[in-house]
Amino acid sequence: MTDRALSVVRAGALTTVQDQGRPGYAHLGVPRSGALDGPMAGLVNRLVGNPSDAAVLETTLTGCALRPRSAVTVAVGGAPCAVTVDGRPVAWGAPVRVPAGALLDVGPAVRGVRGYVAVSGGVAVEPVLGSRSTDLLSGLGPAPLTDGAVLPLGREECPHARVDVAPQAAPPAELVLRVTPGPRDDWFTARALRAFTTRVYRVSPASNRIGLRTEGPALERARSGELPSEGMVLGAVQVPPDGRPVVFLADHPTTGGYPVIAVVRAADLPAAAQAAPGTPIRFMAARRH
Repeated sequence: MTDRALSVVRAGALTTVQDQGRPGYAHLGVPRSGALDGPMAGLVNRLVGNPSDAAVLETTLTGCALRPRSAVTVAVGGAPCAVTVDGRPVAWGAPVRVPAGALLDVGPAVRGVRGYVAVSGGVAVEPVLGSRSTDLLSGLGPAPLTDGAVLPLGREECPHARVDVAPQAAPPAELVLRVTPGPRDDWFTARALRAFTTRVYRVSPASNRIGLRTEGPALERARSGELPSEGMVLGAVQVPPDGRPVVFLADHPTTGGYPVIAVVRAADLPAAAQAAPGTPIRFMAARRH
C-alpha cells in the first residue's frame, strides 16, 4: 500500500495547516481561522488538482522543507521564494512532480510574508469542527509544524493543471485597506477620525495571524472608560489603549472590549496577509451599505 504522507524536515518559523476555516462557531468563542490569503490557497490547490477546500500548508517568512513518502505533485505560491527538489531549482507558482523520498525545499520569502504549499490529495489531518485549520488563538486543529512531524495526505483525485506558471499578484508595496466606518467611531475625536483616513501607518513586526498591528499616529478618544465585551468580526479595526489600530485577521478573538473604529472590506484582507513589517498602510473610508 502506498504511504501517502509528508515528513517535515524543516518546519520553518511558523508553518501551519490551513483550509477555508471553520465559520459559524463564533457563538461558541471559536474564530473562523483558515488561510489568511484565501485566494492564494485556492490557486495552489487548483494547480495540483485538489478541490478548493483541501488543506494546504501556510508558511511564514522562512519557508519549510518536506520529504514525501510517495510521489506527489506540489505547487508553491504566495510570497515569492526559491523552490528546489533535491537541490535542483524548480518552478514557483506551477505544478511540480516530486518523487518519493526527494527533498522539497521552500526557501525564505523574497518579498511578502506567507507562502502556500499545496500537495496533491491535500493534507489529511483529522478535522475539528469541520476544518483542518490550525487556530493559534483557541488551539483547535493541528499544532504548528515541528521538525520530524509526519502529515497524512489524501488520495490524488484529479490530474494537475496543465500550465507553465500561474500569474500571481505581487505582495503590496503599500497596503490600501477600504474601511466602512463604525460601529464605534463615535468614541473618537474628529481629529482622530481624520487622522485615521489621511495619515500613513506601517505594519508592525508584532503582527500575526490574530491581527495586523500598526505603527503610526495614536487615535485620541472622545470618551473615557471601556465598552462591555461585544462581538468581533473578521476585518474589525480595534483600537487598544495605545491608540494604534489593529486589524483583526483569521484567528481573531470573537469578542472584545476595545472600540472598533471601522471594518475592513473582506476583499482587501488577503493583501494584508502578505504585507511585511514596515509596509505603509492607508485606511480609505468607504460608504456604509
